[in-house]
Amino acid sequence: MIADLAPVTLDELNDAAALQTRRDRKYVLTPDELDRLLAGLPPARVLEIAGSRSFAYDSTYFDTPELDAYRLAATRRRRRFKVRTRTYVDTGSCFVEVKTRAGRGTTVKERQPHDDADHLGVARAFVSDRLADAGAPSAPVLTPTLRSRYRRTTLLLDDARVTLDTGLVWDLLGPRDAVPPADRATAHRAAAHRAAAIGDLVVVETKTAVGSGPSSVDRLLWRAGHRPDRISKYATGLAVLRPDLPDMPWRRLVRRRLTTSLPAPDKHILTSERTSA
Repeated sequence: MIADLAPVTLDELNDAAALQTRRDRKYVLTPDELDRLLAGLPPARVLEIAGSRSFAYDSTYFDTPELDAYRLAATRRRRRFKVRTRTYVDTGSCFVEVKTRAGRGTTVKERQPHDDADHLGVARAFVSDRLADAGAPSAPVLTPTLRSRYRRTTLLLDDARVTLDTGLVWDLLGPRDAVPPADRATAHRAAAHRAAAIGDLVVVETKTAVGSGPSSVDRLLWRAGHRPDRISKYATGLAVLRPDLPDMPWRRLVRRRLTTSLPAPDKHILTSERTSA
């Protein structure tokens, strides 16, 4: 179905829907559910670069030693933040990005080119300034905490940009003993799991302009019985790999709709258990 869509260039996509300040809604679908969504999709174009319509992303997330960014998200604090480097594997380009929350649940993303995906380096000043401007808590020490890898296809509709992420894999970064003393009593449950994957599930994200309301794709998903899922490529991955951490916002997704099997110590595979409405 993706192959049948008309292409859109990256410049056209950015001109039409850069959406650095936006409203995001995410849904976790099975391949069959995605096929049904695409079959009913309103007119759309797909991002195409050099003949490709699916692109590899590699992100490294940074947090404080106390995991402040994670804990702020887990307790749904308004001034939460996220810091990452993002590498577009196919082109080799890399950016450092700071995501913060504005009013009414909107997301603000600011970024600049970067040359070291594994370290913040000279970008620390940029990160500090962006956090200060957003009123987010100061984070003087940020270290690599989690890596995510996946492939993305991007659709452009009249009222939204929609991304389809497949093959999502998480890798826990940092030393194996990097667990605060207060958590070590339960951290043994996570000791064997340094990686997790969500198998053939697809993370669908709709991105709309602030104040524009739900998109046509959101409404299509709602009519099919889907509601937005609370999933974060950083926080959900860390919650899966560190079950000693508080996980309230993502607990329903992780514990009710995903099951785990462990064919090998470092292969933590998640599969869907969605039930019909």
